[in-house]
Amino acid sequence: MPPSAQPPRTVFAMDPVHLPLLFPPPLMTRLERTAGIDAALVVRDFADPAVAGALARAEVLITGWGCPRLDAGVLAAAPGLRAVLHAAGSVRSLVGEALWKHGITVSSAVTGNAVPVAEYTLAMILLAGKDAFGHRERYRRTHTHPGPAETAATGNLGRRVGVIGASRVGRRLMELLRPFDLTVLLHDPYVGPADAAALGAELLSLDDLLRRSDIVTLHAPDIPETHHMLDRDRLALLRDGGVLINTARGALVDHEALAEELVSGRLRAVLDVTEPEPLPAGSPLYRLPNVFLTPHIAGSLGNELERLGTIVVEELERLAAGLPLLHEVRHADLPRVA
Repeated sequence: MPPSAQPPRTVFAMDPVHLPLLFPPPLMTRLERTAGIDAALVVRDFADPAVAGALARAEVLITGWGCPRLDAGVLAAAPGLRAVLHAAGSVRSLVGEALWKHGITVSSAVTGNAVPVAEYTLAMILLAGKDAFGHRERYRRTHTHPGPAETAATGNLGRRVGVIGASRVGRRLMELLRPFDLTVLLHDPYVGPADAAALGAELLSLDDLLRRSDIVTLHAPDIPETHHMLDRDRLALLRDGGVLINTARGALVDHEALAEELVSGRLRAVLDVTEPEPLPAGSPLYRLPNVFLTPHIAGSLGNELERLGTIVVEELERLAAGLPLLHEVRHADLPRVA
């Protein structure tokens, strides 16, 4: 993309509550040096007459959580638009076909959002290997330390971790797992054995991975092919006492079947995402001692949002200099990415 003679005219489009964390003052100053932008203007409705003038001049939209869907109406409101820089994760539900057909460049900070998800997952793998959640529950109940019989199956030496999906999160997680004495297994239909070996993993079919793993962690996209990929039959392949970690999307798992397994006590789970989300108030998963349930916190929160803002500012600097973007999203990749 050729460099701009003038700073690219840029408009924020998101819920303004996210702006201060995405772009704290030093980062906002850097952004203002690169772009023609009004930091006080954050679009929530592309049809709002009050923002019509700014949109008519806009060349770049910086989007985030709370941004309305980008469709043909946005192109009509912003005829000079040439790039969308998304300060969040997936753009699948954000960018409509009209923008792709119009050749708008789209970039996403999804790589930055993968970092805290992988960190959360690493922490949960190590805690699950030590049965930290089970021991916590027993300690609350008995007020005594466990004996050798209660810890015989505990520990992370040689624990087999099955990673489903060599996505950005999955790949970052496998990097983080390298220093530990763990055996990493991988299932991904788009990865070959040599690539899996380079990632430090053994490539397996999904069923074989489920049979062999002590801990299974989901990092596949939510697409039709992965809907309920862990159904009743596949959950039954997990060994007794096995752990399922889901930080991807709840729809990857048949939650009715999962709830039955968890209520029976046969499996354990760490669930940051569920189906539906949040779960109904009466769901047994809120109360089960073998379920560690968190409210979709694995992704970027708090000061982690600055990482996403930094990616967007760097992308805008490259755009202004006429350089290729590092985090461009290709329309052709959408069917198999989150």
